[in-house]
Amino acid sequence: MEYHVKASSSSKSNAHIGIKNSEISFGITPESADSLPNPAELFLGSFSSCILKNVERFSILMNFEYSSAEIRVNATRLEKPPRMDNINYVLNIYSQDQNLNTDLLKKNIEKYGTIYNTVKSICSIEGEIKKISE
Repeated sequence: MEYHVKASSSSKSNAHIGIKNSEISFGITPESADSLPNPAELFLGSFSSCILKNVERFSILMNFEYSSAEIRVNATRLEKPPRMDNINYVLNIYSQDQNLNTDLLKKNIEKYGTIYNTVKSICSIEGEIKKISE
């Protein structure tokens, strides 16, 4: 599979990523630091998106139903060289389904997540999946 995106920026302004029919704005100046995501946050957003996509994928393969899922991700950035060092996440899945096996789901996410595996090759990841009864 191949993926394609297009990004552009304007000097002393903001930047945009074009992906299919979507546009994502992000900040590149100190003035936008509090209002727009920065590249590190977009990176963590991609990581989060990968996990949530796999929750949906494995709900079908593992035969469980859920009403919603949310993930919180925290990361530590090192200075020299600048890079992500440790990522920690908590994934909450809202479900009444007894078929939801969170241990197996976590194992599948860790084995088959494209972004997850890419990130895992460069930094440590610790995560927890919680089933929340509604």
